[in-house]
Amino acid sequence: MTASQPGDTGAFTLDSRLSGALGGRTAQAIQRAFGYTTVGELLAHYPRRYAARGELTALAALPLDENVTIVAEVLEVRERTMRSRRGSILEAKISDGTGILTLTFFNQAWRARDLKPGVRGMFAGKVGDYRGARQLAHPDYELFTDADAATAGDAEAMRWARAPIPIYPATSTISSWQFAASIALVLDGLGPVDDPLPDSVRAQRSLLAHRDALERVHRPEADEDWKAARRTLRFTEAFVLQTALLERRAESRAHHAEPRVPAPGGLLERFERALPFTLTGDQLAVGAEIADDLAASVPMNRLVQGEVGSGKTVVALRAMLAVAESGGQSALLAPTEVLAAQHLRSIARMLGPELSAELIPTLVTGQLPAAERRKALLRVAAGQSRIVVGTHALLGDTVSFADLGLVVVDEQHRFGVEQREALRLKGRHPPVLVLTATPIPRTVAMTVFGDLDVSTIRELPAGRAGIESFVVPLADRPGWRARVWERLAEELALGRQGFIVCPAIEPRVEEDDGEGLEQSDADAAPGAPPAASVASVLAELTGHPRFAGARVAPLHGRMSADEKDRTMRAFAAGELDVLVATTVIEVGVDVPNASVMVVVDADRFGVSQLHQLRGRVGRGSVPGLCLLVTHAEEGSLARQRVEAVASTLDGFELARIDLELRQEGDVLGASQSGGRSSLKLLRAARDGDLIADARELAAGLLAVDPGLARHPALRAAVRRRLDAEASEFLSKG
Repeated sequence: MTASQPGDTGAFTLDSRLSGALGGRTAQAIQRAFGYTTVGELLAHYPRRYAARGELTALAALPLDENVTIVAEVLEVRERTMRSRRGSILEAKISDGTGILTLTFFNQAWRARDLKPGVRGMFAGKVGDYRGARQLAHPDYELFTDADAATAGDAEAMRWARAPIPIYPATSTISSWQFAASIALVLDGLGPVDDPLPDSVRAQRSLLAHRDALERVHRPEADEDWKAARRTLRFTEAFVLQTALLERRAESRAHHAEPRVPAPGGLLERFERALPFTLTGDQLAVGAEIADDLAASVPMNRLVQGEVGSGKTVVALRAMLAVAESGGQSALLAPTEVLAAQHLRSIARMLGPELSAELIPTLVTGQLPAAERRKALLRVAAGQSRIVVGTHALLGDTVSFADLGLVVVDEQHRFGVEQREALRLKGRHPPVLVLTATPIPRTVAMTVFGDLDVSTIRELPAGRAGIESFVVPLADRPGWRARVWERLAEELALGRQGFIVCPAIEPRVEEDDGEGLEQSDADAAPGAPPAASVASVLAELTGHPRFAGARVAPLHGRMSADEKDRTMRAFAAGELDVLVATTVIEVGVDVPNASVMVVVDADRFGVSQLHQLRGRVGRGSVPGLCLLVTHAEEGSLARQRVEAVASTLDGFELARIDLELRQEGDVLGASQSGGRSSLKLLRAARDGDLIADARELAAGLLAVDPGLARHPALRAAVRRRLDAEASEFLSKG
């Protein structure tokens, strides 16, 4: 099709549908791969980096099992017959001048006509490993030819040779150059674009017009073009994001909330008199902030971040009791059935029999038996239960509250902001309290949770024995694996219990084409064996003589809610010695007698995950031991992550280190984004000052123009961002 030109009445806008701009087939492929449906979403798919036609790529640094796009030169091509089946394999070796990568094609000998020695181009595919050598199986490619330059004048030929080549985030179905072609088509037909940034802001910071920035970031003629464009688009992203967050904050504070003040001698005082421990200074300080929020007529919207084991649950429970005082109900939303059941038991234990009988804490999950679920829903709807704990099941249409007076969301990074909102809408603008045991650096808190007030609990309760952490480097010391099991057996002999955490449930079944050409294992260190699984470690332990009399059981996400709950109850009661589990035990599981945490293939987990897992031990008077078992090589990024966790128990310091180690990675990530759209160019690790600047400007603008009536382009950009969040939430089902 022929794209509309900018002057045409049919020119595209950022809200135009991709199907009209690119044609249905291409638009569907892009939507399947990335979820984009509009021109604006496609144009916000910025290049990951830029290459030059004479530049080669460091092949030795390519990560296994990731889709990559590289620039390289063909060295040699050869064809050989397969031994185990009919047909041939064409192998082309490409090089960056130092390293070599093999391209492998099955029964495609004709490609030798393209891939001649000396030819350069872009090659895209998933990096595999065959007998210790990097390879791309059935890669896509686009070769550089001088035909275009040869038919142009000298000036155009020079510009063609020097123009940076955008390398886009791609998939196995859509290559970088296919993205480039689609974006070029859209840009050719794009009409005028209103600028989200006020003219004064753009002028003060020497930024480009938005339309110009889009052109230069995708079709730069020189490196200066894309650098200036990225600077403009990065600031625009921060400004739009902060405006959206501040608008959301203002909207929530515009509603009226019923003040909740505990009565003298009431539920809260009775609870505190019976507590068998003294609250820490941080718990009291954060509790006072929450109490002030609850007593106000503006809905609370507060995030409480605290170290693993710092006592966030008791702080939340005190807030629930203040609400229950006036007959209000509190709903605690937990990410897993295991954690929801654990919270219910913990709350009932802290309340004691008398207060539990009055408040009737109730569990609502999707896997409750039908009769039990009906009874629970009736207690909630009638207002009998003033403390309700549940999973996503609380968001369903069948759950209604008599007077929902407080929403508590545990481990916010597991939920989308829309899920938090869905629960809040079951009441009359109830206050919201968000809990997280993942310490958040200031810039990330400002970027992700800018619509919330933030409180921090750093202080740990007294009387804890502490945790020792050690890296077990099997790449250097393979014999130490036996010592790991010996050490666990020694702890069991003292009457203690242990966790073993694995990244997989079942062993990975490798696909082999008969030639052994493809081997992939997500997140593996080069040369590492396949990921350890619950099933394989369980078999290893049950066959080990040191564990002949040990009571060992699995715990993972494929078990039913009843099975998981029975297993956790048995472990908590001391009826099991060892749990071999996945990260289903990452948060909230509290067994004071558990002293050992063994994380197998620790390099396959993130820093915050490892810190959370370690926090499952050392929770009582029994000292904790955490063994981080890894095949990662010394000096690798994966090994650095594991060593960082072993080096400190300070979660806030680990959050800072994690941010540094990730560098240009998406610091929110799919698991930590809280359902918010991932950042494009903005990086909380690097752009803290820029984010703070954008937030201050956005606050000033909203103070004089709360509805953005005088800034329609900014209002449209905010709406597009919020629509993207809603789409992401809906796509998760």
